[in-house]
Amino acid sequence: QVQLVESGGGLVQAGDSLRLSCAASGLTFNSYRMGWFRQAPGKEREFVATISSNGAVTAYADSVKGRFTISRDNAKNTVSLQMSSLKPEDTAVYYCAAGRLPGMKRESYSYWGQGTQVTVSS
Repeated sequence: QVQLVESGGGLVQAGDSLRLSCAASGLTFNSYRMGWFRQAPGKEREFVATISSNGAVTAYADSVKGRFTISRDNAKNTVSLQMSSLKPEDTAVYYCAAGRLPGMKRESYSYWGQGTQVTVSS
């Protein structure tokens, strides 16, 4: 049974930093591309960042490029999202996802975590 468990969300002020983590189990972690998505109230879930199975290739949404960094530790089966210079518009539930297909679309990911809330106050 595949499980993805996010942690690290919380309430921060604009300009602060926050680090999200996702612990994976039940899958061959180093065979999967990992991604972070987010969903704000009343909006669709959107792509944030992705990292290839070996960690060599990353990609980001334009809205977070230069502020967020995705990384992974295949020895610990974890993926992280370091977020800095947070803005109120970054407020959302953040989801960790695993998939074998390339790309930034939700359809490319087979497994999803339950999400962790990030709230950025102005």
